Amino acid sequence: MSYANIYVTIALAILATTGRVFLTIGLSIVTGWLLGYLAIKSRAFESVYVGLSEVLESVPVISFFPVVLIFFVDRIGGYIGVELAVDFLVFTAVVWNIWMGIYQAFKTLPLPMLEVAENLRYGFIAKMRRLYIPFSMPRIAANLIPSFADAYFYITVSEVFSIGATSYHVFGIGSLIAKFMNEGMLNYVYYSLLGLAMLIAGVIFALRNFANWAVAKYGLDTPPRSAHPGVRTRWRSLSRFYAAARPLRVITTVTSRPVRAVPLRRVERIQLSERQLDWALRIVGAVLLLLIIYGAAKAALSVKPSTWNYLLSNTWPIIVGLAYDYARVAVITLISFAIAVFVGYYLAFHRRAEAVFIPLIQSLSALPAPAYFPLLFLATSAILYRAFGGFTNELYVLFLGFVSTFYYIFYAYWMGIKAVPHEVVELMDNLNMGFFKRLRKILIPGTLPYIVTGLTSTIDSAWGGLMIGEYWPDIIGDKTLEVSHGILKILDVATNEGNIALAAYASLIFGIVVVAFALLFTRHLLEISRRKYVIEESIYAA
Repeated sequence: MSYANIYVTIALAILATTGRVFLTIGLSIVTGWLLGYLAIKSRAFESVYVGLSEVLESVPVISFFPVVLIFFVDRIGGYIGVELAVDFLVFTAVVWNIWMGIYQAFKTLPLPMLEVAENLRYGFIAKMRRLYIPFSMPRIAANLIPSFADAYFYITVSEVFSIGATSYHVFGIGSLIAKFMNEGMLNYVYYSLLGLAMLIAGVIFALRNFANWAVAKYGLDTPPRSAHPGVRTRWRSLSRFYAAARPLRVITTVTSRPVRAVPLRRVERIQLSERQLDWALRIVGAVLLLLIIYGAAKAALSVKPSTWNYLLSNTWPIIVGLAYDYARVAVITLISFAIAVFVGYYLAFHRRAEAVFIPLIQSLSALPAPAYFPLLFLATSAILYRAFGGFTNELYVLFLGFVSTFYYIFYAYWMGIKAVPHEVVELMDNLNMGFFKRLRKILIPGTLPYIVTGLTSTIDSAWGGLMIGEYWPDIIGDKTLEVSHGILKILDVATNEGNIALAAYASLIFGIVVVAFALLFTRHLLEISRRKYVIEESIYAA
């Protein structure tokens, strides 16, 4: 192949991969609006939706779905089957934080806005178009760049994946870089990363402008960023906010004059329709649950007793590995949150620094670590192994986990600070509040809905980086990166050896723990943030 053809192939591969990413992001947003609305209307659906979202986000992309991948590859077959499998893997990498961001936005929508919509007798379409979708735009904007970065992080393992001794791939920059690495063509790896970095920088620039536009247009009482620094535009009333948001102009005319109370019959009809929807979702959920139980029972009965004895004998190593990995996730999350609190605050209030460092952080976080990490390992391993000995592998694994997830809490907190109403900022200035007092009294409680969403995604997405790093055979030449204990190492080794039974059993235990975490931690904090810490509602007290 000539040099010109190689460069053209690199460019086409980058475009193919980017197309997959944006297709799945668009699908995630549309489905997130529908599922988020159903979740706030039905407690039963909400419990299942939040729990399943946490499970599917938490379990690493290439380990939790071997059966699904086998379905795509074996049942559909051919290039189309492999393409669908890869698209599914990319979808699982980008969808969960968008879904949770939309759900959290719908869950924390201010009550006065809901009351106005009910007085106007809006139906489902009108509520979505004029109320729910506009209010969710800042949260979507806050999650677009992390989703884009997350997709590219996983791209090298999504476009090339193996089950046992069989390897599958589709055309894209991930598979192309893997090919160059295997053939020792490091120069073309550099060219591929350079081309990818250029495209990522352009996309990040566009997404960042969209984020600024979304906050300025739909953020409650947030002054326009394009205004002259000496001019402070203040949106003190609900009607002015609605006037600024074009889809809500009809509501503006209502908020400027007395509003009649909602007729009792209208309220009864609304409550009846919501109860009917809740029961319909319960029935559908019960049917699906029965089908899942039937399928699980059928699969369990098909397993030989000797296989069950083998799986049960591995239960304790799986639990120990899970404890090790949760310790790693805790370290990564604490470091990420500390960086977000200090750096996010500074950049939100210093526009010049923000203009330089935000695009830089966003671009670096979007570069796929699995693509460049082997080169980093080659350059640093000799020095680090001499300095830290056997602990070096832990440092590498923590680094991979950190770069795979730190931006979730960073972007969420940064966007939360940017969405703080201008009156609140003026109040803190007038009271001469110091940095730590601002954090303790105003900013951390006020941005708690953003923080909860960001922390949830940070914790859940750290597993992907850990899985890549805990067992990476032949990372450079014959060198293997691995740790001594970890549930993700067990999953890696089982998948690499084609031991689907052990991988599925470990994933089952993992999923049960994650469901408990989602229901006991995530939902509880979301409820608290919805009741007490929606800072956007502070403008109604003005």
